[in-house]
Amino acid sequence: MPNSSSISEFLLLPLADTRQLQLLHFWLLLGIYLAALLGNGLISTAVACDHRLHTPMYFFLLNLALLDLGCISTTLPKAMANALWDTRAISYAGCAAQVFCFFLFLSAEFYLLTIMSYDRYVAICKPLHYGTLMDSRACATMAAAAWGSGVLNSLLHTASTFSLPLCQGNVVNQFFCEVPQILKLSCSGSYLREVVLLIFSASLVFGCFVFIVVSYVQIFMAVLRMPSEQGRHKAFSTCLPHLAVVSLFVSTGAFAHLKPPSLSSPFVDLMVALLYSVVPPTLNPIIYSMRNREIKHALSKVLQYTLLQL
Repeated sequence: MPNSSSISEFLLLPLADTRQLQLLHFWLLLGIYLAALLGNGLISTAVACDHRLHTPMYFFLLNLALLDLGCISTTLPKAMANALWDTRAISYAGCAAQVFCFFLFLSAEFYLLTIMSYDRYVAICKPLHYGTLMDSRACATMAAAAWGSGVLNSLLHTASTFSLPLCQGNVVNQFFCEVPQILKLSCSGSYLREVVLLIFSASLVFGCFVFIVVSYVQIFMAVLRMPSEQGRHKAFSTCLPHLAVVSLFVSTGAFAHLKPPSLSSPFVDLMVALLYSVVPPTLNPIIYSMRNREIKHALSKVLQYTLLQL
């Protein structure tokens, strides 16, 4: 039986069985990837270049766009390359890098979404203290904490996963290196440490989710007490995009990891992984720009400047 010391590469789940479908999936994923790059790139450029968007809310949105870029760039390029060149292989080091980066961006994004809910809570429920509580130093510290927590979480999971002895071959039943699929390759009973880490991470995620829910209960209570309809509309317009992004992130991730075993199959697991790893980074820029006049105005200025330079 192979063990982790003798494995030099892993074989990923192919996106399709026939060459024609592989090429179709390549072009489809390429379109999705370019859309995600364009959307998140435009959001990042607009926030960075427009001084009117240099506020805490848009600073966190810039970080969210960068995390989305990192998350989708961790999985899709390798999947597209495998589909284009009709291969399934990924090196041992490449697999470890995928696990590290994916955990980093995914966990840091959820921590950042939690911070963004706190930002909205302070802006609406404690507006007189907003400038003090959310000054530039506090925002930079909170963003750094989200990124740093993501790095620490990722290091723990990557080190734990790839220190396990692997006795069940090197075939990963997923289109990227996903920890639950790698654990299935480990020797019986040897993955308890990583399971404990996963439970600990899930507890942190649940704690963040409770914080977000409590924050939004407070926010909606404060908004409904506002006497001005215009004030209520403005408050909702800044909160609803974030709430939609959180809902998309949590619902896709929860379905991926909490679905009943009876629904599990290579095809279903592949579709669910695409759902939680590809859909949020692609849709987040659309959700944030759809009803936000400031973002639309900044994006139009960026596009006009770009066209003038051509």
